Amino acid sequence: MTSARATVPVAVNEPVRDYAPRSPERARLVDELSRQLREPVEIAPRIGGRDVTTGRLADIVAPHDRRHVLGRFHQAGRDEVAAAIAAARAAKPAWAALPWEERAAVLLRAGTLLRDRFRDRLNAATMLGQSKTAHQAEIDSACELIDFFHFNVEYYTRILAEQPLSPPGVWNRLEYRPLDGFVFALTPFNFTSIAGNLPTAPALCGNTVVWKPASTSVLSGAVIMQLLEEAGLPPGVINFVPGPGAAVGDPVIDSPELGGVHFTGGTDTFQALWRRVGERIASYPQYPRLIGETGGKDFVLVHPSAELEEVAVALLRGAFEYQGQKCSAASRAYVPRSMWPRLRERLADMLGEVGIGDITDFRNFMGAVIDARSFAKLAGAIDEAKANRGGPVAEVLGGHHDDSRGWFIHPTIVVATDPQYRTMGEELFGPVLTIHVWDDSGDLAARFAEVMALVDRTSPYALTGAVFARDRAAVAAAMAGLREAAGNFYINDKPTGAVVGQQPFGGARASGTNDKAGSMWNLIRWLSPRAIKETFAPPTRWRYPYMDPADST
Repeated sequence: MTSARATVPVAVNEPVRDYAPRSPERARLVDELSRQLREPVEIAPRIGGRDVTTGRLADIVAPHDRRHVLGRFHQAGRDEVAAAIAAARAAKPAWAALPWEERAAVLLRAGTLLRDRFRDRLNAATMLGQSKTAHQAEIDSACELIDFFHFNVEYYTRILAEQPLSPPGVWNRLEYRPLDGFVFALTPFNFTSIAGNLPTAPALCGNTVVWKPASTSVLSGAVIMQLLEEAGLPPGVINFVPGPGAAVGDPVIDSPELGGVHFTGGTDTFQALWRRVGERIASYPQYPRLIGETGGKDFVLVHPSAELEEVAVALLRGAFEYQGQKCSAASRAYVPRSMWPRLRERLADMLGEVGIGDITDFRNFMGAVIDARSFAKLAGAIDEAKANRGGPVAEVLGGHHDDSRGWFIHPTIVVATDPQYRTMGEELFGPVLTIHVWDDSGDLAARFAEVMALVDRTSPYALTGAVFARDRAAVAAAMAGLREAAGNFYINDKPTGAVVGQQPFGGARASGTNDKAGSMWNLIRWLSPRAIKETFAPPTRWRYPYMDPADST
C-alpha cells in the first residue's frame, strides 16, 4: 500500500471523431466492419474469468440485414446464474479490500484502451449488432463510455473526500463501503455506453456484479468484457450472463444475496422487478437498492417566438437519430398554429432527404429498428394512425415500413388533432413523432399556460423535454410550469444528447428513480457509509457536572 493521497487524472470529455471521407479513422472503421461481417463469433457467458458454454445457442443478427448472422451466443440459465453469484461472492472480499486507487486504475486503463485499441472493434460491433450509424456509435460506444470510465473515477474521489466535522479531541470519519451482497446490472440494447456503465459504476465502489445484457446487444457486450479484462479486472468482479429475461432475472432476484439492481429498460419490466423484490423483502438480510431509468415520452414545446429552422432541425434529429430508439428521443411536439404551415413544409422537405438503410453505407442517416417485435409494434401504430385520418389524426407524413431485408421503419410524423391521441402519450420507442398543433391566437400567455398544462398531464413519464422560444418570459414560464415534467430540460435544443459531466441524466415519475447516471449522485447509491468516531481522551468519571451537589468544593 502506498503512503500517498492520490490525485486522479482530470476527466475531460472525449472528442468525437467525424469519420469524414478519406480520413484515416474512417478507413480503419470500414476495415473492422468488413472483418466482423466475414468472421462470425461464438460468445459464451463469462463467469469467474472463464467462458461457460451451455449449448443453448441463439443467433446474433444485423437488424438492417436480418438474414446475416454475425455470430451466436450461449444463453445462460439458472445454473449459470448460480455460478455467477458464487463467483461474485468469492471475488468480493479481495476486490473490496483493494485500495480504491487500484480499482480506479482498472477503469482509467479501460478508458485509455477504448480510446485507441478497442475503439474500432466496439464501434463496429455496435453498428452491426444494434444498427447504429458511425456517428451514433462513435458518440455512444466510444466517447460516452470513455467519459463514464474517467468521470466516475473523479466523482468517486469527490465522494471519498466528503467527511464530517471533528471537534477538538475527536476524529470523525466516513468510510465508504460497498453494499452488502452483489449488484445485478440489467442493460439495454440502445446504448453500449449504458451497458458498460451499469456494471462498472458499482464495481468501482467495491461491489461485485452479475451483468445481464440485452440479448440484442450481446455482440458489443462481449467486447466490453474483453476490454475490462484487458484493463486488469480480476475474475468474478463482473460476471457476464446473457440469456432470456426470466431465465436469468428470476433466480437473481430470488437470491438472498441481492444487494442492488442497476437497471435501464422498460417501465413494465422495472415495475415487475420491483414487485418481485417487494414480495421477497423479508428474505434479504439487507434492503436491496433499486436504481432504474425506464424510458420516456419526451416533448418539444414550441413558442411562436422560436426560430423555425432551429425547431425543424431539432425535431428531425431529436426524433429520428438512431431510429428514435433513445429513451430521450423527441416523440411528441406541440407547435403553434401560426408556425405550423411553414414548419410542416420544412419537415416534409427534410424527411424526403433522409437516407435509411444499411449502416455500412455512410450516406445513411438511419438504420433499422432492433428486432421483429419492435417493427411490428411500430408498423401497427403507423397503420392505425393512417386509418384514423379525418378523425383524431389530421395527417401522416412518411410512414413507410418494410421488413423484407431489415426491420426498416421510415421516419414518420403523425399530426394529431386530438392531443390525447394514443401516440401522444404512449412510448413507442421508434422513429414516430406525433405533433399537436395548438391555438396561439388571442391571449398568448394564457394559451401558452394551457398547452404547458397539457404537456404536463398527457404522459406518465418525466425524462426529457425541451422548449423553443426567443421570448425570455416564455422560457421562464416553461421552466416553472414544466418543472416536474422532465429530469433533463433543454432550452432551444433537442431533448437528446446528454453528455457525461455536463448533463447528469435521469428522470422521475414513470421514467425511473432519477439517480442521474454520469454524476456522483448515481455512484453514491452503490456505497454504504460507515461513520467512525475516535475519541483521543475518553472520560474517566461517569458523573456529569450537573449532578454534583450545590455546596461541593
